[in-house]
Amino acid sequence: MKFTKEDKILLYRNMVRGRKYDEELVELFAKVKVPGMWHSGIGQEAVGAGAATFLRKDDWLEPTHRGYTFGLAKGVDGKRWLAEHLGRATGFAKGKGGHYVAPKGSGVLPFGGTIGSAFPISAGAGISAKRLGKGQVVVCLFGDGAAQRGTLHESMNLAAVWQLPVVWVCENNLYAVTAHLSQSMAVKDIADLAHGYNMPGVIIDGQDVLAVAEAVMEAVERARAGEGPSLIECKTYRYRNHGEGGAFPTSYRTKEEEEEWKKRDPIVLFRQCLLDEGDATAEELDAIDKELVQEVLEASRWAQESPWPEVGQAFTDLYAD
Repeated sequence: MKFTKEDKILLYRNMVRGRKYDEELVELFAKVKVPGMWHSGIGQEAVGAGAATFLRKDDWLEPTHRGYTFGLAKGVDGKRWLAEHLGRATGFAKGKGGHYVAPKGSGVLPFGGTIGSAFPISAGAGISAKRLGKGQVVVCLFGDGAAQRGTLHESMNLAAVWQLPVVWVCENNLYAVTAHLSQSMAVKDIADLAHGYNMPGVIIDGQDVLAVAEAVMEAVERARAGEGPSLIECKTYRYRNHGEGGAFPTSYRTKEEEEEWKKRDPIVLFRQCLLDEGDATAEELDAIDKELVQEVLEASRWAQESPWPEVGQAFTDLYAD
């Protein structure tokens, strides 16, 4: 895929928007204003933006539980998503869903409550897409920890046998909660799993948004043409702990490792790329940054001022009408 200047600016905008919403939610957690948990995706924005920005409106995206970027890039309303995290009635699920949301019309599929549930959901959506015959594609995001679940292998095998239009995208941030990948998987590269299911498997620098977008869209077009599934492994890193609002250990990573990865911040890297290639000036990018900071502040104010759900609504919406 050849990226225009406008495409690159959109990628930058989507990464920064995801980072700003994520930072705001982290701050709200620190102020004890968020019920439940939140899994920050700060540091992994290149994967979310690269995987979701150029999908068709009717394509399906199966999300992970980490970060904002993928959903915002697919068109999810950040203001209502933030309200949902805050448990407010103006959220997508009227404050009862937290960050597991699938707004109608967004193309974002439901995320199951257990790690590994995303895979059969994606395979099912792939069956639907193939039967409808409209060229839809499913992009399934998952972490390195989820790659150890049996549902991944069952779903990958089914997708390969039936040539389903599914693109499996692994956000390998090296740690499943606190366990390093080397402690839990016999292979060094998750992309090697593709060989067992006769599908392409590639490894991408997950801090390079253009590399991610190019690999994902190549696999998307392959799937759209009826050539079946692919597996893309994006090597990335989360800057924060496994989750906010929980008593998670912090001693499993060294400060040296964290600092080395922060030197390759995906937003900083791409900003410099845009400047070096003459696709934008520092003033233009600063203006985008300022605009998105203001957007998130206004969204946060609106969400915090939104009403709480009525007590009587606690057991509504459990079943379809």
